[in-house]
Amino acid sequence: MYLNIAAAQYDIGYFQSWRDYRQKMLRWLEEAVGENAQLLLFPEYASMELASLFNREIHASLSRQVAAMQTLLDDYLQFYQDNAAKHGIHIVAGSFPVETGSGRYRNRAYLFSPDGQLGFQEKILLTRFEKEQWLIEKGEQLKVFDTALGRIAINICYDSEFPLLARKQVEAGADLLLVPSCTDTLRGYYRVRTGCQARALENQCYVIQSVTVGSAAWSPAVDSNTGAAAVYTPVDNGFPENGILQIGEMDRKQWLYADIDLQKVANVRTQGQVLNYRDWPDQYRIPSVIIN
Repeated sequence: MYLNIAAAQYDIGYFQSWRDYRQKMLRWLEEAVGENAQLLLFPEYASMELASLFNREIHASLSRQVAAMQTLLDDYLQFYQDNAAKHGIHIVAGSFPVETGSGRYRNRAYLFSPDGQLGFQEKILLTRFEKEQWLIEKGEQLKVFDTALGRIAINICYDSEFPLLARKQVEAGADLLLVPSCTDTLRGYYRVRTGCQARALENQCYVIQSVTVGSAAWSPAVDSNTGAAAVYTPVDNGFPENGILQIGEMDRKQWLYADIDLQKVANVRTQGQVLNYRDWPDQYRIPSVIIN
């Protein structure tokens, strides 16, 4: 099955009104639809630009930002739900810190489908910044979304650096792993990129990464952003020799487009030069370590 994927290298903006935000997002969506994209991936915490709609006192406080943003969540979800239906596309919107009670939040990436279905994956493993400053708490469920495009899984940024999460999703049928990310340093970007490439290698699947780019000095959450969107593949027959199907220009605002063929995933898992996906369980059969 062939899919046209669009992964955003998304610039954090500043808005005077909700209408300004809508106009920006409509431009992004219409450009991707014009390129016949079927699945659009936006990055982690892209929603944090909405905090610009509040006053400077809120801007200066991360806790006040995420609290104030709860008033926008319904409109945020409705906007993407309406546009997924209007254009007949699947959209993973920029992840949103959603209040779960008692002043705690979970980082959710929402998936919108053309038929009105709405699902979300919560971030499972959290960075120090999220734990210590954001009051973000971890999610407790891994999901695989059974869509008209195939079975899709989401690892939010740091989650992609831990192999067992993606492995459980792949064993549940996912052939496509989406990684919305937000990194403020090159080291952070390369950690996530390395994780994405490793997940594509060991699971013999496609991994799509989306990133935030640019500066937003007004925001303590997304003030600095660096990276490049990419489509990573198995390193095997039928795929690029370096495992990179497409990669964007570093730190440039843009859509990255790629055509992927999910049938190639099935083929490489049975006919590859190596069979990482099949051989995964063999590592558990290794005897105990002996120290000589």
